[in-house]
Amino acid sequence: MEPWNIQRSSDLYRIDGWGAGYFKINEQGNVAVSPHGNEQSVDLYGIVENLVRRGVKAPLLIRFDGIIRDRARQIQGAFKKAIAECEYNGSYTLTYPVKVNQQRQVVESVKLCANGSGIGLEVGSKPELLAVLAMHDNSAKEALLLCNGYKDAQLIELALLSKKLGLRPIIIVEQFYELDTILKAAQEVGVDPEIGLRMNPAYRGAGRWAGSAGENAKFGLTPYEIVEAIKLLEQHGKLDCVKLLHFHMGSQITAISAIKRVLKEATRMYAEIARMCPSLSYLDVGGGLGVDYDGSSTNFESSMNYTLEQYAGDVVWELRQMCDECGLPHPNIISESGRALVAHHAVLVTEVLDVAHFEAPPQQLPPPPTDDEKLHELYVLFKDLNLKNLHETFNDAQGLREQFLTNFVAGTINLEERAYAERVLRFLFTRINDLKEGLKVVPEDIEVLESVLRDMYFCNFSIFQSLLDSWAIEQLFPIIPIHRLNQEPTRKAVIADLTCDSDGKIDRFIDLREVKRYLNLHPFHPDNPYFLGVFLVGAYQECLGNLHNLFGDTNAIHVEIDEEGQPRISSIVEGDTIREVLQHVQYSPDDLLSRINNSIEFARRQNGLSAEDAAGIVRRYKENLNGYTYLQWNMQGS
Repeated sequence: MEPWNIQRSSDLYRIDGWGAGYFKINEQGNVAVSPHGNEQSVDLYGIVENLVRRGVKAPLLIRFDGIIRDRARQIQGAFKKAIAECEYNGSYTLTYPVKVNQQRQVVESVKLCANGSGIGLEVGSKPELLAVLAMHDNSAKEALLLCNGYKDAQLIELALLSKKLGLRPIIIVEQFYELDTILKAAQEVGVDPEIGLRMNPAYRGAGRWAGSAGENAKFGLTPYEIVEAIKLLEQHGKLDCVKLLHFHMGSQITAISAIKRVLKEATRMYAEIARMCPSLSYLDVGGGLGVDYDGSSTNFESSMNYTLEQYAGDVVWELRQMCDECGLPHPNIISESGRALVAHHAVLVTEVLDVAHFEAPPQQLPPPPTDDEKLHELYVLFKDLNLKNLHETFNDAQGLREQFLTNFVAGTINLEERAYAERVLRFLFTRINDLKEGLKVVPEDIEVLESVLRDMYFCNFSIFQSLLDSWAIEQLFPIIPIHRLNQEPTRKAVIADLTCDSDGKIDRFIDLREVKRYLNLHPFHPDNPYFLGVFLVGAYQECLGNLHNLFGDTNAIHVEIDEEGQPRISSIVEGDTIREVLQHVQYSPDDLLSRINNSIEFARRQNGLSAEDAAGIVRRYKENLNGYTYLQWNMQGS
């Protein structure tokens, strides 16, 4: 067999499929990152080593802002090309929905992505609006600001007033009652509103979020409500305020056929409204542009069966066809492609702390510790196992396992006997799993053994804080070691986090044709650090994360490539301290210290606690209070 090499690792982990040109394996067997999608790359493991030596501990969220810029360039370029090829007369504006990742550094990176084409921001809440208003750069004249979500009078007033700051706010009506509030607020602040109407498509998208469109969707106006809204605006002499039609077909649309169906309905709706509202000049196609998380290029929920160029081409083509058919000017196009813009730029790096191994079966078993008949029957099953009796032995072993449990509960076998039985059964199932490769057809009940006989790699992070979608909706993320990729990964593993929740593990992994129930990893050596990278986590994960077990935000590092092609740390955002997360759940650090001191004084009086021990307790308490919420391993594994 061919010796293991980096190409085999690349094929195993499908890095060329999901990496989108940003990730590959270098000659040293480490993950290399190319933020601009070209040959210039930096060594991810080298960055982690440097950070750890500087005292910045894992888990680390490493952001490559250059990837955001390159993603914006690609999305804008795809629409520019489609507009030119279709001889389309409207423009395109990429707009970032802040909800996808509200972190200030990420939003600032997005704002720098104008690339001469302009870039808009979309907000869906009052806090998001306040953040965006304060970050507005006065040099960006009439920067597009889309206001979605539920709105009260205060939000609408503030959005309208942003026009006086040089922004161009368009308030999108998603519930009919909002229209009256907009008209009243506009009169009070003395600003003519620019209004968008959100339609609710009858056709659905495809994928996990297909239900966000259709008759049971949370947002959007029905055709009847759209007609009534136009009549109401006409009554108030504000028909010329209608500037935009918006629709949303769902996040992470997996199939291009679904996109085409919704586009046909939406472009027809645009044409009908444009006849009634000549001022209508924008079509906002919302979000939905997918990310190929598993690299399969299929309509699986973690993938997409189309390219960025196909998506842009279909949007432009369908809109041009409809407008030309109806004799209407070509509108300007907006897309809210937040996931596709920022997902690739962030990598979560975690360190393996410990491993619970499945022990390899010995060549010869020790005899049973007693004369129990069933134990000897199990002993013989293991000794006589071969390819011909594989399935029969498996069935007999399953029956014995139930019998041993029944006998233990009844008290007819003792703990030592049950322990022997459990260990031999594990050895037997492991050997059956190994031998099954010699079968022409593997029985289904034996096939599942591979998903059970796995090591558990315990890692320094919280799924609930950093990868909430992995737990909540079983989102797949590419996970691979960031080094040792020139060596064969011989262990089959699942990943467990630090939380005390049994759901705090990952046991579903990407594959070309199915979801794998294990991840190939290298043997773990406690004296040598072993780091795993979870990729494409830049969308949604940070602000969705929670404080389960009071594990807080991770250290976040922004990396750029300098003029000489070397990595440069442009920003380090320290993760939460224990003090900060305790304050978040209403514990006062000063009060806690006071209570600790009171306990110490009591222990000194009642239990003879020494002054030295008292000082040591206070010192360690303060050190931990101001420390990272995660375990403090170092590069030597101590």
